[in-house]
Amino acid sequence: MVRRGSVLAVVAALGLGVCLSVGVASAATSTFGPVADTYVDNSATGTNYGTSGQLGADNSPVKRIFLRFTVSGVSGTISSVKLRLHTDDVAGSESSSGGTFRGMSSTTWSETSTTWNNQPAVDGPTLGSIGSVARNAWYEVDVTSYVTGNGTYSIAVTSASTDGVDYDSRESGASTAPQLVVTTGTTPSPSPSPSPSPGGDPVLVGAGDIATSGSGDTATAALLDGIPGTVFTLGDNVYDNGTAAEFNSYYHPTWGRHKARTRPVAGNHDYNTSGATGYYGYFGSAAGDPTKGYYSYDLGSNWHVIVLNSNCSAVPCGTTSAQVTWLRADLAANTRPCTVAMWHHPRYTSGANHAPNSSVAPFVQALYDANADLILTGHNHQYERFAPINPANQLDTARGIRHIVAGMGGAGHYGFGTILPNSEARNSDTHGVLKLTLHPNSYSWQFVPEAGRTYADSGTTACH
Repeated sequence: MVRRGSVLAVVAALGLGVCLSVGVASAATSTFGPVADTYVDNSATGTNYGTSGQLGADNSPVKRIFLRFTVSGVSGTISSVKLRLHTDDVAGSESSSGGTFRGMSSTTWSETSTTWNNQPAVDGPTLGSIGSVARNAWYEVDVTSYVTGNGTYSIAVTSASTDGVDYDSRESGASTAPQLVVTTGTTPSPSPSPSPSPGGDPVLVGAGDIATSGSGDTATAALLDGIPGTVFTLGDNVYDNGTAAEFNSYYHPTWGRHKARTRPVAGNHDYNTSGATGYYGYFGSAAGDPTKGYYSYDLGSNWHVIVLNSNCSAVPCGTTSAQVTWLRADLAANTRPCTVAMWHHPRYTSGANHAPNSSVAPFVQALYDANADLILTGHNHQYERFAPINPANQLDTARGIRHIVAGMGGAGHYGFGTILPNSEARNSDTHGVLKLTLHPNSYSWQFVPEAGRTYADSGTTACH
């Protein structure tokens, strides 16, 4: 059993002109791996597949999957149980049918001796089904009605389709083995609903490097549940390849519940799918023109928000590029006194995994020339805040732009290397979200940590 930990939706106002009243509701999540899994095949009636790295469900030849889980150590009322399976990463693993899932009365069948000839009966209730699946992606079925507490449970997967599906078995390794995710207690929720800050100052809240098969994105999505305003992402919205299946499996169950109020940024992992079609297909018009990926909008009466595309091999970022030409024109036409810009790859970062990115220097220069106030990026999976600086990373208290790397949305943490000049705050072990309260002539920032963590960073800076 792997403990994913408790998730508490606790958000507190820290004197930043924001009034939140949030109840402390908790949910504990435990993830169990199978104690046995295998499949049977009527074209090889005497063969056992208990040590195979694959689990097959098909109707020609007929294949049936058997899974057994032992749930233990769970206390409290179960609110949700999800069976999660990962499709195999080989050509042909795509299928028009992910199978039908049923309970079974037998919990004593043997992984290493079960064959077609002696298979257990598939005699329990139908729990659900999965439609079309892609290769190398996670899918889940709600089995809450069946798994009601501690005990041992068997689940079968059958298929009426001749287009069979192959899932990874427990022998494939922990990263892709089947999972039974048991949640007890209540889903984190605000009580009462978060109220806007005094005076109605708009709020931007978000992070980058978000959704994976781990629990970090679940923890940060729970924070968003208690924070009003516009949600931003800073790229690498889903791992590893930005496919439509990954958006549906990872992003949608967590940050996806805030999709209607989200204005996204595209990252390099989103472009691992050609043309970032998974990203643009998921977010639709909110992501802008899919041939560009850059756009702008206004918040409140005094703030202008610019979203840029730092995937420069797909959408050029050079000084004379269409994107930078658009950026300068957008800045020139802007009448709001305060400006924040965001994209994925940081111009300046002390992260050990990704170096400072000079390709986005034309963005920074254009924003500096127009007296912009704040730049947000991700890419390195950590948090780092810089003092106001000029395009050469020299301290500039008169016109400098504050840079914040906020790549702590859920993906595994990265460490720091050489610390750059003017880096004022750093953290590399806490997931969280960056909350910005946009006052008429200033902004307040607040690092809101995941439940159970204490790292904090906050402050206020005037607009130019």
